[in-house]
Order: sequence, then C-alpha cells, then structure tokens
Amino acid sequence: MSATVDIRFRLNGVDTEVTVPAGMSTLEMLRERLDLTGTKYACGEGECGACTISVDGVTVNSCLMFAADCDGRELLTIEGLVASPVGEVLRASFARNGAVQCGFCTPGIMMQAQHVLRKHKGCERADLQRAIEGNLCRCTGYVKIIDSIAEACVTADTEQGA
Repeated sequence: MSATVDIRFRLNGVDTEVTVPAGMSTLEMLRERLDLTGTKYACGEGECGACTISVDGVTVNSCLMFAADCDGRELLTIEGLVASPVGEVLRASFARNGAVQCGFCTPGIMMQAQHVLRKHKGCERADLQRAIEGNLCRCTGYVKIIDSIAEACVTADTEQGA
C-alpha cells in the first residue's frame, strides 16, 4: 500500500482539498484527480512548457512539481486563466493573429504570457521571446505567438489605463 498525502490549496480561486499518492506530480493531480485537462503532458522533463501553470504568481512546469508541494499554495491553470479578463485578452489576441494551429502548446504559452502581462516584465519583442523560450511550438513557429502577446500587452495596458 502506498502512502497518500492530504493537501489543501486554492485552485483557480476555489479552495480545494484532495488526497494523492505521495509521489504524484502536480500535472498528474490536475489531470487525473481534478479533471483539469487543459494543462498538457508532453515531455515529462520540464523542457517543453506544455504543463506550465502559475503557483503563487510564478510560472512552473507542473510535471516537475510534486502535488504535495501545492499544500497551502495558490494555483492558476489555463481553465482559471481563460475565465479572467487577462485570459480573455490573450484568447482574443491569439485568435485574431492566427497564433493557434493544433493548439497543444497554447495553454502553456498563454500561462507564460499571462505572467508577462500581470508582472509587466516588458513587452518589447526581445522580452517576449525570452519569456516564452521555455515553451515549444512545433506547428506555427513563434512570430504569430509573439505578435499576439505584444498585442495583448498593448490591450492590457490600455484597459488598465496605463
């Protein structure tokens, strides 16, 4: 019999409690225990960015984080992001610019992009390229993705009165 861990955390604005095997990753917990499948499994090694989520306002590769380490933390997944004003700005911008092909990488890229928008880490193209360099896309290349994030930066600044 394997050991289990009871964890409590805030997920997409909702207090959440779940019991998981001690060695389960956050990605597995989200997908298998909480039915949040927007966060994707790809490499399992933290190299592709498909599993990117936000933990306490910092983006992380959820495949590398034990679920038990979520205890007492604030998590945001793509499901929570798209329900927010920043998520809506990003979604509209990605659609307008044709930045989505197969869509597999999009949740991770949008999670990284929201971090840029929320933290105002710079909206110059070079800053945006650096921000998503841990996210791989095999379909579109990155021009339309960068265009979309840059547009979202302008839109977010305008909506915030900056």
